[in-house]
Amino acid sequence: MYPCDVPSRRAARPRWLRAFTAAAPVGSLAVAALFPAAATARPAGEDPRALLSRLARDVVAAGAPGVIVRVDDGRGRPVEIAEQAAWTARDHVLKAGDEFRMGSNTKTMVAVLVLRLVGEGRLALTDPVDKWLPGKVPGGGTITLRMLLNHTSGLYDYTDDPALRASMLGRDRRRWTPEKLLAVGVRHAPLFAPGAKWSYSNTGYAALGAVLEKVTGTSLADLLRDRIARPLGLDHTYYATGPAWRGPHARGYEPDAAHLPPAVPAAFRRLAGPRHDGHVDVSGHDPGWGGPAGAVVSTTRDWSRFHAALMSGELLPAAQLAQLRTTVPMDPREPDGPGYGLGIQTGAHPCGTFWGHDGGMPGYLTTNLTDRTGKRTATVLISAEYWAEFGGDPKLAKAAQALQMAVTCTMFGKPVPGAS
Repeated sequence: MYPCDVPSRRAARPRWLRAFTAAAPVGSLAVAALFPAAATARPAGEDPRALLSRLARDVVAAGAPGVIVRVDDGRGRPVEIAEQAAWTARDHVLKAGDEFRMGSNTKTMVAVLVLRLVGEGRLALTDPVDKWLPGKVPGGGTITLRMLLNHTSGLYDYTDDPALRASMLGRDRRRWTPEKLLAVGVRHAPLFAPGAKWSYSNTGYAALGAVLEKVTGTSLADLLRDRIARPLGLDHTYYATGPAWRGPHARGYEPDAAHLPPAVPAAFRRLAGPRHDGHVDVSGHDPGWGGPAGAVVSTTRDWSRFHAALMSGELLPAAQLAQLRTTVPMDPREPDGPGYGLGIQTGAHPCGTFWGHDGGMPGYLTTNLTDRTGKRTATVLISAEYWAEFGGDPKLAKAAQALQMAVTCTMFGKPVPGAS
């Protein structure tokens, strides 16, 4: 959910999930590049755990501070891996069960909260925004809750406004409420008429957070706790209301200004935080600027449980689960390409059709995947994000692609192309 000054990149988000579908390339990364003509399956005798461990180490060797992987193919004990660069151990020894920032994966949980109220008759997806936030959103009489959920509202993305930049860099600790984030987004002209196109917008989720709090009279943090985390036993999942962590957590890093790739714009190079070994520790940043679009903290295990509950129908009635899975094309030129539902994406991967989301903010880049049943789940965390948002590190990008390909195929119980 972190901003990018390049419009074509903005339209392409979510990043990783789209890159691993059979669609057109994101930037210069084409799926076809993952399947060289001479590709072979993994070496004989190398089991999935060994393969994923090797590829995770490759990602660290390519420059990532740390990597966490969890894959459950639904047939046995999940694979859990944590690898880190030696220089990071002085701060924290990384564990597979550590908490980390989920970024835009938050949207899936917010969508669930909305749909639960729909199932209770307290909201309708056809409700115009003006019904709940009168006068707060220009054109709110024709923007529905469904449009906010599936990114067809046309609202400008507030994360592209310079007013958020100091908070993103950890240099401003102001508290951003959903209403304040919404106000930043709607002071810009809409990108298009409601429902006319698809464009990723964090502003839509700021509006949804404000609606949820108004309808229920309860904070979003409490709603998520009481309606999702506690019932499912997600002990390390919470909506962050400040920079503090509640349990052992992965440290997030970015290269310091002297070591950032030239591709990173000047406006994003002054990250706050302790410095050592050519990096800035951004773990103490307040993720509140992500709000309903990105402030959740969780773990790989908790998210696997969440996805299993969601896709199996434990969290939502059948009618609302069907609504969540009703998608719109992310690119009108690719009607059969990746689709975005209500807070969740789907796409056709060479090893199977996945559902999921990704998320990014400084220090944390996460991909969460599942199948249609929720019996298979996978998560990859890389504890740095700028390399993906701004580009400029092809070596790390290539290693991360190989790991993501192997993770996805392992989740589906399929051989991994090109793993030798």
